[in-house]
Amino acid sequence: MNSNIKHRDEIEEQYKWNLTTMYQSPEEVEKDLALVKELLAKFMGYQGKLGDQDTLLEALLLQDQMEQLVEKSYTYAHMKLDEDNANTMSLALFDRVRSLYVHYTESTSFFMPELMKLDFATLQSYAADERFKDYRHFIQEIGRNKEHVLSDVEEKILSSFGELAGAPKSIFQTLNNADLKFGEVLSEDGSPVELTHGRYQSLIQSTNREVRKSAYNELYRVYKSFKNTIAQTYINSVKKDCLFARLRKFNSALEASTHADNVDVAVYNNLIDTVHKNIGLLHQYIDFRKQVMGLPEIYMYDLYVPLVTELKKTYPYEEAVKLVLQGLEKLGDKYVSDLRHGLENGWVDIYENKGKTSGAYSTGAYGYHPYILLNYNDTLNDVFTLAHEAGHAMHTFYSHQNQPYRNASYTIFVAEVASTLNESLLMHYLLNKTNDAKEKLYLLNYNLEQVRTTVFRQTMFAEFEKIVHEKVEQGVSLTPDALCEIYYDLNKFYYQGVQMDDEIALEWTRIPHFYNAFYVYKYATGMSAAVALANGILQGGQTELNKYLEFLASGGKDYPINLLKQAGVDMATPQPVEACLHSFQENLQAAAKLV
Repeated sequence: MNSNIKHRDEIEEQYKWNLTTMYQSPEEVEKDLALVKELLAKFMGYQGKLGDQDTLLEALLLQDQMEQLVEKSYTYAHMKLDEDNANTMSLALFDRVRSLYVHYTESTSFFMPELMKLDFATLQSYAADERFKDYRHFIQEIGRNKEHVLSDVEEKILSSFGELAGAPKSIFQTLNNADLKFGEVLSEDGSPVELTHGRYQSLIQSTNREVRKSAYNELYRVYKSFKNTIAQTYINSVKKDCLFARLRKFNSALEASTHADNVDVAVYNNLIDTVHKNIGLLHQYIDFRKQVMGLPEIYMYDLYVPLVTELKKTYPYEEAVKLVLQGLEKLGDKYVSDLRHGLENGWVDIYENKGKTSGAYSTGAYGYHPYILLNYNDTLNDVFTLAHEAGHAMHTFYSHQNQPYRNASYTIFVAEVASTLNESLLMHYLLNKTNDAKEKLYLLNYNLEQVRTTVFRQTMFAEFEKIVHEKVEQGVSLTPDALCEIYYDLNKFYYQGVQMDDEIALEWTRIPHFYNAFYVYKYATGMSAAVALANGILQGGQTELNKYLEFLASGGKDYPINLLKQAGVDMATPQPVEACLHSFQENLQAAAKLV
């Protein structure tokens, strides 16, 4: 582990994504911004005329053109900023693009209310016209959302608050990625290293208990010093969620969020209930971990250490690419070939640098190949992160290839299926590849950790979000200490058997996903669906694979629950979550036999 994080210009070009496929330079973005403003003037001329079928078609086509330009410029500016959050030129570009986005939403805010006023039967008759075939699902959505769209004036007012509404998330991102400094800790060899988001993931897995404890304590020492600021940022984000939900005539912020995917709130609550009923499995795993580690007491910073301490493997990025491609061979030659081409041709930004956004994600703009941001650090977790983000990227790649613009974007609810299925297939490949008992235990432990962190932990996050939003909706005044208490109590329930410390009560302060309300539950439901689909591909034949590949190519042409049902899994029932937890139990039993 290097003691110093490199600056962006010190990273070799082959390890950076290539954004020139979108724009040769940031200056080119300005041309698209100017074009959007020009097209907007024309688009606003359609106001009051959308009842005419031909005019409506012209408006829809023009809106598609504008939105693709806005999406392209926003995606590019966002990625440029993520390369280095302290780069003032990138920040200025992102601010200009974001301002245009707000101007765009304000200027087009008349569109949906005007469509909502039209007779829905008339719109359906328009949709029967072959020229509207790409807009049929969109028109169906108009009928479903009709009661939640406000008047022209109200929609314009709401749109004008777009930039302010995004302020809590922007403030947290800047604070978390650019301003917070975590100081230095001692690495395993006793040398001081700068603690960063990326390094923390490696240090918390250290076999040296003092190293991981030191990293854990230092990280939360810094977050504690900013507890009040982050609490106010988060509370205002929650208040914004609740306000917008109320204004749009939803019963709760949770209902507003699940409505976007046409998912019943019961799916969210069923996840929490099903995990609660099976929480004993997590407690069994904690007891197993304590036993294997030979510790009289186990703390939160002990949960991430590989149980096979003798098997200390590193995975250079090139090896990770090879393993991922081999692990995904069950998805067919074309899938593997397309992914290999992407990984070798500028899709991925691989290593951490100063100011780079932490974590990992995949993004993309219609008409261009997808991109993947990593902070690769040679761990097994990083290998699986590559497989995960590759799943997102290929889902985007095939959706964009096979769907018109209006139907190309899949919802977040199904997004985690493609990514987690890749992880399941990779795990299956690696377990079958080795006959070494220690390596099998290492991999089984990794798989158990994936379920712990993706199903149990994300469900705990989801429950935290639900409680906090409900308290705001009930008029309860939240404080930093109240948030810490809620989070601490949830940890006591979920992690029975772990010695609770004061630091864990602060974990909510560092979770970026909380600024996208009710997002994280989709990791848990996504993993459950992915395990079911992966088992079908592994145990079935070409039919199961074809259904899955058709799912990847479907984008957002139908509602997510329907798309998953067509692929072979019904998320309206508790069964997929129960099946995933049953798999967790089987792997725990298999691991126990190896120690």
